[in-house]
Amino acid sequence: MPDKMSFGGDGDGPPFDERLLGGGFTDDDADEYSLRPRRLSEYIGQPKIKDNLGIALAAARLRDECIDHILLHGPPGLGKTSLAQVIANEMGANLRTTSGPAIERPGDLVAILTNLDANSVLFIDEIHRLNRLAEEFLYPAMEDFEMDVVIGKGPSARSVKVPLPRFTLIGATTRAGLLSNPLRDRFGIAHYFAFYSPEDLRRIITRSADILKVPTDEAGALEIARRSRGTPRIANRLLKRVRDFAQVRAEGRIDREIADEALRMQGVDELGLDQFDRSYLRTIIEKFEGGPVGVETMAATLQDERDTIEDVYEPYLLQLGFLNRTPRGRIATRGAYEHLGLPYGGGPNGTQPATM
Repeated sequence: MPDKMSFGGDGDGPPFDERLLGGGFTDDDADEYSLRPRRLSEYIGQPKIKDNLGIALAAARLRDECIDHILLHGPPGLGKTSLAQVIANEMGANLRTTSGPAIERPGDLVAILTNLDANSVLFIDEIHRLNRLAEEFLYPAMEDFEMDVVIGKGPSARSVKVPLPRFTLIGATTRAGLLSNPLRDRFGIAHYFAFYSPEDLRRIITRSADILKVPTDEAGALEIARRSRGTPRIANRLLKRVRDFAQVRAEGRIDREIADEALRMQGVDELGLDQFDRSYLRTIIEKFEGGPVGVETMAATLQDERDTIEDVYEPYLLQLGFLNRTPRGRIATRGAYEHLGLPYGGGPNGTQPATM
């Protein structure tokens, strides 16, 4: 199977792990850590989460206790990892970071838990991919701060309870529906991350530009924000690409015109769509007469995984109203046709797209 096929009118593109507008972490985000907030007061956006966490953190400090276990879920790139670092900083606690796929055996988790300091924070990214056997060791650890460890084999085997220091587990996931009910129920605090508003993203871009020492006016920051798909990670990534363009073509200053020119050169249009998005919509419109088309058929046509279709292609298109998910399949809306400059109902046979 080829790495990624060209499936629309925009030509071949990079694989998804190099996608400029992908929400996942890439090599281009290696210096993202320097842009992340350190305290809750520096964290921009997600006001409801900030308010609720601020109260929970203040109460925990008054009682001199660990904050309750926290589940953070939502699309990639919205600040879940950053918030885990902020929580640890606010509690004055050590942060231990790992991920679900990295914990391959229960013994890996036992080693991590038994080496935690008192009142520390354990952050598990992609917790929905945690090994199921290892997950069962978390249940008593989260509830009673102890673990049941089996010593020996056969008839002489015996179970020993190993006490653990009190700690806070912060789990992050992009797919909360894949968490088992027993694990989900053991989190005392759960927060969903929504996409950011353009104004919040403008404030993030302005802050990042100050850290990167890139002169950026308000209109330039807002232009980048409008095309960042509601995602801070993408906003910072686009800022760095516009910075490169500005340093070569515009004496290093970013205004609205420079931002627009730089992003158009990167293939990012005024709504934040790139060639992947446009090609996905063209596939539905030109190959399937606007839909409905099943997700499995789309995955086979695009030579990609169903999870990639649902988690990477579709969320932003749904947010814009360019795509409908129906029981019969995916349907491109009138807005998608208009954005691509295609006549509505302009499928291969000139038929009207199916509607529900």
